[in-house]
Amino acid sequence: MQGLFDLSGKVVVITGGTGVLGSELSRGLAAAGAKVAVLGRDAEKRNRVVAAIQEEKGDAVGISCDVSDRDHLLNAREEVLAKYGTIDILVNGAGGNSPSATTSPSLSFFELPEGDLDWVMRLNFMGTLLPTQIFGEIFAEKKKGVILNISSMASLQPLTNVVGYGAAKAAVNNLTQWLAVHFNKHYSKNIRVNAMAPGFFLTEQNRFLVTDEKTGGFTDRGRTIIEHTPMDRFGEPSDLVGTAIWLVSDASRFVTGVVVPVDGGFSAFSGV
Repeated sequence: MQGLFDLSGKVVVITGGTGVLGSELSRGLAAAGAKVAVLGRDAEKRNRVVAAIQEEKGDAVGISCDVSDRDHLLNAREEVLAKYGTIDILVNGAGGNSPSATTSPSLSFFELPEGDLDWVMRLNFMGTLLPTQIFGEIFAEKKKGVILNISSMASLQPLTNVVGYGAAKAAVNNLTQWLAVHFNKHYSKNIRVNAMAPGFFLTEQNRFLVTDEKTGGFTDRGRTIIEHTPMDRFGEPSDLVGTAIWLVSDASRFVTGVVVPVDGGFSAFSGV
């Protein structure tokens, strides 16, 4: 049974591997035996994640990459191949939001800047599609591979304020299903594409939307989230690791084209 979840010898590329959730996934996949290429723009953050993996006797390399730049992605692919010789798993973890693409008391829907909405869409949607083109080509050639996209609860249930982010992540869900069919029909039955939709986790992106910066207590939005989460807490980054390992390992070898909520029951609860 343990062998089903074993990632020993597998080479994982993870974009956004330096973020709060991405760094935890990088460490978790390495702990399961994978060799992990941590892609991110910030050298200091990359070095910290790689050092943490190596301290636990894991195998990792940090690679500079902007997921919205095709040339960056091509260079990253060459670096991974030069280091490890192949790629088995792609985790599309890069994403994020912008306050100026989010409605608020000081910014109405009608005032949202087009450029900021474009940026959020490009980061989340094109930042998933482009790496899949670049790294997925390896899977098409070798007739085998696994892709895991990181979506969001905002993709499954429209959430107030985050109009651009929610729409972009909903597009990621649609792309996940499309890719699952496309790879199977045109390249190999041994290529799988799935997604995780994290619920509410405390990250740098949302920390001060759900907690008060001065008191540390919940904001009104934070209290509403907890009230609608049956498990009565925010997620911890480590809560994602088990689901990620399941989706990229042989334990889910007949699973493709799904979006798995990891949300403490939020998506199952109507509020009454």
